[in-house]
Amino acid sequence: MSQEPSRDWHAYNASKINKKRLFPILLSRLCAGITEPLHTFGRPAIPLRDVLFAMVLNVFNKTPASDCFPDLYDAHQKKLISQIPMPATIFKYLAMKSTTALLRRLIIESSLPLAHVETVFAIDSTGLATSRYVRWIDHRYGKSKVRDKRSWIKVHIMCGVLTNIVTAVEITGPTAADSPYFKVLLLTTLQHFRVKEVLCDKAYSALNNLLLAWQNKCLPFIPFKKNAKPDHQTKDPLWTRLYHFYSLNAEWFEKHYHKRSNVESTFSMIKRKFESDVRGRVKTTQVNEALCKVLCHNLCVIIHSIYERGVEPDFWNEKDNESL
Repeated sequence: MSQEPSRDWHAYNASKINKKRLFPILLSRLCAGITEPLHTFGRPAIPLRDVLFAMVLNVFNKTPASDCFPDLYDAHQKKLISQIPMPATIFKYLAMKSTTALLRRLIIESSLPLAHVETVFAIDSTGLATSRYVRWIDHRYGKSKVRDKRSWIKVHIMCGVLTNIVTAVEITGPTAADSPYFKVLLLTTLQHFRVKEVLCDKAYSALNNLLLAWQNKCLPFIPFKKNAKPDHQTKDPLWTRLYHFYSLNAEWFEKHYHKRSNVESTFSMIKRKFESDVRGRVKTTQVNEALCKVLCHNLCVIIHSIYERGVEPDFWNEKDNESL
């Protein structure tokens, strides 16, 4: 088996050194594409792009909103934002459902500079702990005991296996199944990327997922479950063809399927850099905070790609950006 290429340590070190400097610049350019709501009456609200900037920068710094003011003041001095939002304003927008759609747009847009790089993608989910606890009564062994554990939310993502860029994300409750989110993740990615291969674990092994990938000219690398039979109950021929094809080419399948581990690396990167829990107590706040973590991860990937692959970030098709 051929060895994987060694890390470009020069690019890696350069991205680490310049990450703190470049992150606010890229974030400002990304937020600049947000269309401001039409103001018709009353005192003008603080620009939405400035609030989103402060919100994401707060998650990037892993500090309370009140401790983020030195960085916001510095960004204002550099004209990256026009106004400095107060902590109450940041919390207000973090708890708004309309913010969720905006953060999704920013995540998708932040992945587009790598649209010409990624063609193989992986899908999986992970959990982020919340600040709330759930209680239940354990009746095992003839005794009743009250137990507490932290509740959590589930993050479903699709990411490229070369750079770990996240191209689509969905946030659900802890009991949501993985398989139904294959469709929305794949279709969202297909809007901007050429997907040649999609890799998932057995939780996504379903005929509907195989058909969707095949119809969109994507080769699905999804292992069949242990109790799977060669013939599906619907008698669909695709199930039988892939079942036998993967069985007869097990070594080739495993070589490709190994790339799925990159989605686990993506989750590890997000949790190590931006913590494995969310601080919000309200569901909408938790969702938006999780999306901010994913957006921070994407911008860090872009910064690394600037040095490793010579990528020139071009958000919202603005060709006149100044050089970084």
